[in-house]
Amino acid sequence: MNKKRIVVALGGNAILSKDASAEAQQSALLETAKYLVEFVKKGNELIIAHGNGPQVGNLLLQQTAGSTKENPAMPLDTDVSMTQGSIGYWLQNAMNTELSKANIDKSVATVITQVQVDKNDQAFENPTKPIGPFYDKKGMEQQLKEHPEYKFVEDAGRGYRRVVPSPMPVDVVESNVINEMVSDGIIPISVGGGGVPVVKDNDHFAGIEAVIDKDFASEKLAEKVSADMLIILTAVDNVYINFNKSNQKKLDKVKVDELKEYIADQQFAKGSMLPKVQAAIDFVENTENGKAVITSLQNVGEFLENESGTIVMK
Repeated sequence: MNKKRIVVALGGNAILSKDASAEAQQSALLETAKYLVEFVKKGNELIIAHGNGPQVGNLLLQQTAGSTKENPAMPLDTDVSMTQGSIGYWLQNAMNTELSKANIDKSVATVITQVQVDKNDQAFENPTKPIGPFYDKKGMEQQLKEHPEYKFVEDAGRGYRRVVPSPMPVDVVESNVINEMVSDGIIPISVGGGGVPVVKDNDHFAGIEAVIDKDFASEKLAEKVSADMLIILTAVDNVYINFNKSNQKKLDKVKVDELKEYIADQQFAKGSMLPKVQAAIDFVENTENGKAVITSLQNVGEFLENESGTIVMK
């Protein structure tokens, strides 16, 4: 594989499984870094993006439990930036450790990234992304007294949960910074948790209560920095159709038109594989020679050697 500029998107679950302690997450990221450094060993320019679903969820729980009038919980956009910082810190250290072991002299730095969304996005009319703790009816009513702007839904018999919009990204505010860093040989960690959602108001960016899908934010960043490849890492080595059925079929090299037919046939689960497939299609369609890959972290070595994984092409 020739030298490429590659955006690799990690899921938040690659960082946190069951143990939410800092030590457990740092340990998981050390394992993750071993795989990521393989891209650098091959001479590629690496940009790391990551999810933050479990981490921001836990932070919201902590903030809600400890919130007082004198020390109120932070707004959601700030929570996203806080988890960008904490995960970035852990990942920087893990990457530095593994780069040092490989005798590679490269710097790694986290960019607290703002991702612009359209304030007229239809998602603001229909919030769907559940965040934070579960409440009983009384707890929900108390929350609405304190925050009349909040919206809640009943969540599968487990109680009431706040939902926020999940708008599509239209720009990555710091993409020029990230571009310069890569050109200078630095490995950036960016668009963590989909980026801090902001809307533009004249010359000012204002944070907004929303959550951006990490895969779509990573795709937008890959476009903006003229990446050759977008690699979306998930729990499986390949995308499948008829997944978990007797006739399931693994997708290796697949064309965009074929994937669109599978989407129309509702082959991919809405909350998990569908956004990954859609982000892969967007990248391939919006770049001249871009290639998108969906595979697992553990399959990175096989991908680098044999192009194993689901590879999406025009």
